[in-house]
Amino acid sequence: MKILTKQQEAILQSERNFLNDLQLVLVENNASKDDLDSLKQSIRQLDDLFLLVIVGEFNSGKSAFINALLGQQLLKEGVTPTTTQINILRYGEKNERHVVEKDQTILSFPVELLSELSIVDTPGTNAIIRQHEELTTHFVPRADLILFVTSVDRPFTESERSFMQSIRDWGKKVIIILNKIDILEDEEELTQVVHFVQENAQTLMGRTLEIFPVSARQALRAKTGELNLWKTSRFEALETYIRDSLDQAGQIKLKFKNPLGVAVHLIDKYSQLAINQLQILEEDIKLMQNVERQQALYLEDMQKNFKFRMTDVEKIFFEMEQRGDEFFEERFRLARVFDLLKKERVQDDFTKEVIADVPLQVERKVNTLIDWLVEADLKQWKTITNYLTERERKHKEKIIGESIDSNFIYDRKRLLDAVGKEAEHVVESYDKHTEASQIAENAKNAVTASLAIEIGAVGLGAIITILASTAAADATGIIAASVIAALGLFIVPAKRRQAKNELHEKLADLRKKLVSSLSNEFEKEIKQSQQRIENAISPYTRFIKAESRNIEEFQEKLKETSVEIDQLQTEIESW
Repeated sequence: MKILTKQQEAILQSERNFLNDLQLVLVENNASKDDLDSLKQSIRQLDDLFLLVIVGEFNSGKSAFINALLGQQLLKEGVTPTTTQINILRYGEKNERHVVEKDQTILSFPVELLSELSIVDTPGTNAIIRQHEELTTHFVPRADLILFVTSVDRPFTESERSFMQSIRDWGKKVIIILNKIDILEDEEELTQVVHFVQENAQTLMGRTLEIFPVSARQALRAKTGELNLWKTSRFEALETYIRDSLDQAGQIKLKFKNPLGVAVHLIDKYSQLAINQLQILEEDIKLMQNVERQQALYLEDMQKNFKFRMTDVEKIFFEMEQRGDEFFEERFRLARVFDLLKKERVQDDFTKEVIADVPLQVERKVNTLIDWLVEADLKQWKTITNYLTERERKHKEKIIGESIDSNFIYDRKRLLDAVGKEAEHVVESYDKHTEASQIAENAKNAVTASLAIEIGAVGLGAIITILASTAAADATGIIAASVIAALGLFIVPAKRRQAKNELHEKLADLRKKLVSSLSNEFEKEIKQSQQRIENAISPYTRFIKAESRNIEEFQEKLKETSVEIDQLQTEIESW
């Protein structure tokens, strides 16, 4: 690198700091190895010689052009691909060849021009061995100036168009060399070819490129003795342009701007990837929000339906109270006072006429309630499973392309698959009979716990029988001692009222506690079902939230770097 002014030194340091910071941002966000290598190379280039990269199809005359530029027959020429790897031509005291990498060789020659710059000879863009094109594509980001060599006999071929597009995406300064003009018949033919190339290049690149028609073969012959060919080779205009472009100020500007072009390319690339990735995540967030809404609606519907169904259980007890009132009205009369002295008979009649099949009715209602709950639970799991499956199917149909983080697509798919498989597993292994039995057992235990009684291994219906019978015994048991003690006209009506009131109180208490304990148990079962679903999808929910936050932060950093690039480019242009 030539000696810099203080202003240039300051800009150079600022650019290094900026590029290192950008590299850190890309590393933290798992940018691809190729992109990181390109950025690293562009940073190292700041201290290298000016880099002139020659590209084009294998039969366009690249090697002949380089020989003409250097004034010596240094590179082998031919009609078949002669360059099978990247050759870097540098200044040396003697001709030397040094392989630095598998596909990269440094050639040293004692040529004065190479003391000011390095020339890179690349494989043809249309080489038979496709790896050659890949090498060329990867080397382009390191170029300070690209000389795109095409020939008048095959100008601007399809492979050249494709390759030119990749150069455009890197924002490189490009000069088109239209070689082999010596094979054309006249100036009119040349004008047509130049116009064709210029028009296509402008359409493809979006800007006007410098085009230099030359004959590299004639230029080399002129430099090696046949002076009369120099003018017809038209090489002088090209060399003058290159020399003017490579003066100190121009060279340093290009050298400084090259890494910034790489940075702009990477920022644009990862900004678009971030947008694409956020779109995927936004759809996933909507999916999770829809699941949450479905869960909320499910809970609301279940609670409403449960309250409605519990009224059927309460109705059984209200009807029992009504039968109890009728029983006491009919039994507690003076005409039947001696029947009241038979306590056991009164209690047996009460059990048959008032309690009747209440325990069986309650148990049937509760079992129906349990079946409803189990079916609703299973249906909700199936809904979630189908929803996730449909989301994954739609996602696969889309072209996702590359992502910021190489693990993003894999991690996202793995988590979404895991959620789907968990839901499928629950649905497939859902044993309705076992689930219903467990809920019935929980309901029985909840009732016994609520009423603080020890029942043992009996069903809910047996529990109701015992509780209702106890209430009947308590209500009818008030008769025996008191009726025998006094058979006054007012005793029986008073006892009747007392029996009815006590029965109402006890049945109301039983109904309240039974309904309350069942309600609490079913509420718990409904929430547990929801919790199982939430637990199944929570890893994916956390993933999309964290990824969204990370990408938004990454986008903000990329915006900040874009501003810094604009500032650096303005300073460079102000020299």
